[in-house]
Amino acid sequence: MYLLGDKVKKIRSKNAGPFWITIDIFCGSKEAFKEVRHSLDNIQISQLFQIPGQTLKRFEIESLNVIKFSFPRKVIQGHIHDRDMHGAQLAVLLSELRL
Repeated sequence: MYLLGDKVKKIRSKNAGPFWITIDIFCGSKEAFKEVRHSLDNIQISQLFQIPGQTLKRFEIESLNVIKFSFPRKVIQGHIHDRDMHGAQLAVLLSELRL
C-alpha cells in the first residue's frame, strides 16, 4: 500500500464554477498513470468525499498522464455554510488516500 500523494507528481483541487469541484491528479509518468488508473476507483472517491457515486464524473487524459474527477459542490460557492471557498482543501484528503 502507498499514499496517493507519494505516487503522483501533484494533486490539485479547485472550483469549476460556483456549483462544481474539479480534482486533477498529475501522475508525472506513464507508469504512475497506469498504476493509479487501475488502483483508484470511483467508489473510493465518492466515499472519501461523501458524495453520491452517480454524480461523480471521471476523465482519464492518457496523453497528459492526468486523471480528473468532477462533482457538484455540497453548497454553492460563497454560501454561508461553504467551508472551502476555492475548493482547494480537497486535494489534501485525496493525497492521503491509501491505495
